[in-house]
Amino acid sequence: MSVKRIEAVNDFVIKFANVNGSGSASANELFARAFLRMGIPVSPRNIFPSNIQGLPTWYEVRVSENGWLGRRGGCDLMVAMNPQTWAQDLKEIDPGGYLFYDNTKPLPKSRFREDIHVVGMPLTEISNSAYTLPRERQLFKNIIGLGALAALIGLEPEVIAELIGEQYKGKEKLLKPNLNALQLGLNYAREHLKDAIGLKAKRAYAVGEQIFMEGNAATALGCVYGGATVCAWYPITPSSSVAEAFTNYCSKLRVDKDTGKNKFAIIQAEDELASIGIVTGAGWNGARAFTATSGPGISLMSEFIGLAYFAEIPATIIDVQRGGPSTGMPTRTQQSDLLACAYASHGDTKHVLLFPEDPHECFTMAADCLDLAERLQTPVFLMTDLDIGMNHRLCKPLKWDDARRYDRGKVMTAEMLDAGREFARYKDLDGDGIPFRTYPGTHESKGAYFTRGTSKNPSAIYSEAGPDYQYNMQRLLKKHDFAKTLVPKPLLTPSREPARFGAIYYGSTSPSMNEALESLAQQGIFVNALRVRAFPFADEIQDFVHSHSKVFVIEQNRDAQMKTLLVNEAHINPASLVSILHYDGAPITARFITKEISEIAAALNVRPIKRDKAA
Repeated sequence: MSVKRIEAVNDFVIKFANVNGSGSASANELFARAFLRMGIPVSPRNIFPSNIQGLPTWYEVRVSENGWLGRRGGCDLMVAMNPQTWAQDLKEIDPGGYLFYDNTKPLPKSRFREDIHVVGMPLTEISNSAYTLPRERQLFKNIIGLGALAALIGLEPEVIAELIGEQYKGKEKLLKPNLNALQLGLNYAREHLKDAIGLKAKRAYAVGEQIFMEGNAATALGCVYGGATVCAWYPITPSSSVAEAFTNYCSKLRVDKDTGKNKFAIIQAEDELASIGIVTGAGWNGARAFTATSGPGISLMSEFIGLAYFAEIPATIIDVQRGGPSTGMPTRTQQSDLLACAYASHGDTKHVLLFPEDPHECFTMAADCLDLAERLQTPVFLMTDLDIGMNHRLCKPLKWDDARRYDRGKVMTAEMLDAGREFARYKDLDGDGIPFRTYPGTHESKGAYFTRGTSKNPSAIYSEAGPDYQYNMQRLLKKHDFAKTLVPKPLLTPSREPARFGAIYYGSTSPSMNEALESLAQQGIFVNALRVRAFPFADEIQDFVHSHSKVFVIEQNRDAQMKTLLVNEAHINPASLVSILHYDGAPITARFITKEISEIAAALNVRPIKRDKAA
């Protein structure tokens, strides 16, 4: 049976199926970066197990000259190097796509699909012939495969050689054999596999000034520029690299040039509870402090989060979300901590949450969180996730305004106290719910107070009187409502035609959502989209929902947590909202969103708009 080949230039998905610990990660990253060096936007995603080695791992590379950076869904070329997942990997290939595999031991025809194109290459045989040590044979087999793919797809060998040279700069013993392995793959593919694959890379100029970095690194840099001087943390996937990157940046940017002394404190605590305790203590003392964690850490931190909320102490908490509940899926992504963070701790609590969509916003919003925490005197959460945090993503260059000044909020100074200003630690003097605080040691006789996690009156004196308790609780609610004026506003993406439907989305769902909107428009289904960037919700969200017959809420969790917040906190009629939920641990795809919305539109008897071909 003749099967039509998928033919595409600078627009395809390639997926590598490997075994964790096989040394494939380095070759895979070289492959992705080669596209960038050729000016072609790329978005790689590493899907890996939570053990050290031996289990399946995948590396998916989205190549898109149009700049789509989300997962598309499906794949055009599967590089199948793991027998354990062979059947699963074959299913993911789109009809007319390609399977590239090691045919040192050829497989029977029954192991393949008839609607795909199979490209075999004796990678193990070639590697064993060229190298003697077992570990060398395994590692260089990956580079041989990289060379073959470069020849098949049209990646410029000089670009890959340059990347290898940068990786092994000063390590000549490693540089030469890697280049030799690359050439072995190039030579074999050129001789035996000419034009075996219809996917081609062609030099472009679509990357521009964009940078390529992980969200966790951008978050850490945002904390540095945002003025954080204290970081307390306990290792937990997928957040650990936030603290590690913060340590690296501080060692370069936060060391006194004259004395050589560090102007920062980074503490790996004994557990998550201790780490948030340190952050709370540092915030009370006037330092800008943060911790980085994930869902299980949030659970453990709840007691101190409640203290910081009720005693009104600044604290920034970076939650790099992963699959839950309990241990869940430590190396998979979700957006499933919204409710846990919005209402963290017992009793009546409401916290400020920010939702970045990419590394650029991880940088800016990390700094914003530090400002908001001090301005509002409360814990503030940066809600990232594994997809943003641990994967490299193209984004706008990070920029900082040197004229920007940190917002320290309402801090009463010794001069203000001497001038006779009233100081009552928990009294609302300005009508925004935010009282004045003092730093420890501000004045020798004025401005002191007892920090309480118990109920108190406006002067911080212990009180169980009902009116005192209600005053504080209502004031905290007023402060939370005032936060609406400070947090990032939602961003509207209007459709190019009148739209009956709306869509609300947030965070890492953004890149796939952007592509889905275009795909839907091509089908004649037009959707206005609103990206929510913070909680508490802006009033514009109510207006947006009211202006559409139905609004889809796209999120990556089982229980529709964003929808729940919208109903509870923005007082949205639940009948107006339609949940689109994705929670298998892999990042949501554009195809999934497109399919869900188009099927619902069809069920509602919405006819696609037919566009005039001449228009």
